[in-house]
Amino acid sequence: MTEVSSLTGRLLVATPALADPNFDRAVVLLLDHDDEGSLGVVLNRPTPVTVGDVLAAWAPLAGEPGVVFQGGPVSLDAALGLAVVPGEEGPCARPGEGEPSPAAGGGPLGWRRVFGAIGLVDLEAPPELLGPALSALRIFAGYAGWGPGQLEAEVAEGAWYVVESEPGDVSSPRPEELWRQVLRRQRGELALVATCPDDPSLN
Repeated sequence: MTEVSSLTGRLLVATPALADPNFDRAVVLLLDHDDEGSLGVVLNRPTPVTVGDVLAAWAPLAGEPGVVFQGGPVSLDAALGLAVVPGEEGPCARPGEGEPSPAAGGGPLGWRRVFGAIGLVDLEAPPELLGPALSALRIFAGYAGWGPGQLEAEVAEGAWYVVESEPGDVSSPRPEELWRQVLRRQRGELALVATCPDDPSLN
């Protein structure tokens, strides 16, 4: 079970071969991954809707660009907040490898650690309660989900690259460049994939 759980906090980067338009050139941050399935949010799908349009009280805390992101095709009418709390990195180990579970607490009230310094924000909490502790707040509409074994099968079929995340990925001010940026920082052949044209037939 440790091997499955260890994917929490990593990035799924869509390979050029992935045909699903929901995930074309997507970079997905995995928030939960175990034997019951997987859940994550797409980091590079900004929408034209500003955070102020839907959650005005949280707008001053939202990083640039201050818009809502489409986190995935599931539950698009539900909002999910992710934020970094500086100084809350915790151990380097991932859940299942020595780090306390998210339910173990830590961090400010209204923020629940997912891994490292990144956690889920209770959007029902007063923003002024959390504001001083948060940086890099990002609001997502919807999420990406996989049933038991589904994600593992997609990875095995070559739909996704699984790579390490960095704290700045969740708050990239230029999300449209994130797919290439994440690949470019990898070693070996993956870095070359970043040069792949948007239309693979031009390669």
